[in-house]
Amino acid sequence: MAQRHLRVYYGPESDSAPAATPLRIHRGDSEPNYTDRVTVPLREILSTLAEAVERRRGWVEDFADDDVTISTDLYEVILAYQHYQQPTSR
Repeated sequence: MAQRHLRVYYGPESDSAPAATPLRIHRGDSEPNYTDRVTVPLREILSTLAEAVERRRGWVEDFADDDVTISTDLYEVILAYQHYQQPTSR
């Protein structure tokens, strides 16, 4: 199967926006082989992700099993938040 070349869209072009980064995707039994990765501050994607989850957009489920790299500090805060959100049994 021919490889597909995709580009990451960052929104309207401006002087501060980075250029689109080409990605090489291999379709088949093996994992995708990305030639480049994108690192962005959480604040740049959080509201968009939250809205997409709230509106149950299909593409969110498409990426649900993808790995996401976060800082250890953020992971610990999320774990603590989950712990304190659990209902208490009385």
